[in-house]
Amino acid sequence: MKSADRTVELLEALASSERRLTLTELHHELSYPKSSLYMLLQTLVARGWVEVEPASGTYGIGVRALLVGTSYLDHDPVVQVAIRVMEHVRREVNETVHLARLDGGDVVYLASRESEHHLRVVSRVGRRLPAHSTSLGKALLAERPAAEVDSLLPEKMTPLTPNTVIDRAALHEQLARFRAAGYAHEREENTPGLGCFAVALPYRDPVIDAISCSVPLGRLDTGHENQVVTALLEGAKTITELLRQFGR
Repeated sequence: MKSADRTVELLEALASSERRLTLTELHHELSYPKSSLYMLLQTLVARGWVEVEPASGTYGIGVRALLVGTSYLDHDPVVQVAIRVMEHVRREVNETVHLARLDGGDVVYLASRESEHHLRVVSRVGRRLPAHSTSLGKALLAERPAAEVDSLLPEKMTPLTPNTVIDRAALHEQLARFRAAGYAHEREENTPGLGCFAVALPYRDPVIDAISCSVPLGRLDTGHENQVVTALLEGAKTITELLRQFGR
């Protein structure tokens, strides 16, 4: 069991790093015996889960991890149902549409359909962001009681932009408004120059998935905002009904 735990922790450390890491850096982060860590890395390199850059001696996540991650998406019934509806929403509003899942205090992006505009949002599938800073996360947190929200959020919330709401009381006030409205929104809390709207998918309890639409502020007038919100609400309703029919 210790070996399995160490393997998972090592892969997660490499996956979360923005750059490749040396053996010494991994040793400092994970505190494993250096000899054991080296042998584990060599095993994972041989199996394709980890890649090593010979010139620098640095390690990064390998292609095998990508294949497993892709398999997760290929076999997830929510993704398979949602992407068809997301494509319809994208055509209707011509803005980038996302599907994400709550994982602890973060949201993980599972699928995206991009706008045809030259100026558009491009999101990476598998990207992880703090729930408190995104409309997707806010929509999902709004589905939960305050005590559960507090248990999911970190003790100190980190701002991604100067506009990110990191005061706990202010966030709870936001969530109460979103709960009453039936959708969440944010402006430049996650990315400067962008507004985003999101609706949770209540096909199960507790709710873990939501869809969203990101819009550059230059295109975000009142009429377009109403169009986006309406399309998202209808899209979320359709996805939820389809998933309930399939018993999900």
